[in-house]
Amino acid sequence: MTVFGCAGCDAVLSGQLAQVALPVHVHQKWGNGLLPVLMEPGTYAVDLEPSGPPWLSWSEIGADEAAARGVFAPARALSFGPPGAIVIAPGDARGTVLIPDRCGGCCCGLDGRDGPNLACAQCGQPVATRIDDCSLWQAVWFAPNAVRALPDNQPTGRTTGWDWQKWQSVPPVAPDGRWSPRWAAAVRAGLAHLLAASEGTPVALPNGPITDTFGHALDALLPAGTPTKTVTLAGPGLPTREFTGRILLVPQHPQTRERWLASTTAKTVPMPADAWKQLASSGEPLLLPVTGGLPDGVQRDDPLPRYPWEPLRPDWGVFLHTLARIPAVREPWLRRIYDRVKDHPYARPF
Repeated sequence: MTVFGCAGCDAVLSGQLAQVALPVHVHQKWGNGLLPVLMEPGTYAVDLEPSGPPWLSWSEIGADEAAARGVFAPARALSFGPPGAIVIAPGDARGTVLIPDRCGGCCCGLDGRDGPNLACAQCGQPVATRIDDCSLWQAVWFAPNAVRALPDNQPTGRTTGWDWQKWQSVPPVAPDGRWSPRWAAAVRAGLAHLLAASEGTPVALPNGPITDTFGHALDALLPAGTPTKTVTLAGPGLPTREFTGRILLVPQHPQTRERWLASTTAKTVPMPADAWKQLASSGEPLLLPVTGGLPDGVQRDDPLPRYPWEPLRPDWGVFLHTLARIPAVREPWLRRIYDRVKDHPYARPF
């Protein structure tokens, strides 16, 4: 476990936290209402990309320098601030106070536009940014150079095994019938990797949840024709099969972000563990009428399973952010897709 303290005075600024992978929806903007807390209580994640000012435009940076920083397609601007911002749940913050003149926001709360808006209550140094405005995931971001890990004798809480049965799956549909923003972000990031793995040729999808998830977007973005590759779900707990000529949808470890079967020569498409588990276990059990108590394994028919009230549309922001960081986007066919979505973000299938 890790406890973060102020780099200036060593005051404790967090509870005990276990490190997990950075959520794929970390920078997502969704809808116009309040979103839940980004991080599970008792966890933290590190963003390895630079954050904060100074910001430079693409024309100032140039393609070669941007590629050296891991960005391979034009973006409006890139941060040249320090990497390593640490994100936690607001409820896990300790010993901080708001900085009144840095509490700007767009509508319903704080969006961090004025820089760090939380100070260490002991020494007064700015240490973090609270985010809770509408359309943004609620979080506290520790500035990379403002905090440090304090000595802690508790176990780290990190595991590297593939005990997938203990993973939580993300429900695709929210209680109000809208698509879950977490599900939407996971699918959009996966779509970017799936396009790159297709190499611009049609792909065959298995009937069922994978087609329901990716089929509409791939039909719109890839040319029609005879598929040359088949998309297959692969991962722990699934039968091992011949992977030649297949694109594998594989899970990323929820704590280490390692891809399952990372050593394979087959093309792999990473999916967050919670989204991968949903695809791997999304078959609906048969609803059987019974009398008396419900035996184990029988699902109630009330309430009915949730179904969305509109088609799934890829989140173009997450899609572009992910695609820009895949080297294959420099290939002409994929760059055309990137530019098309960037210039017309609400056209089909977005």
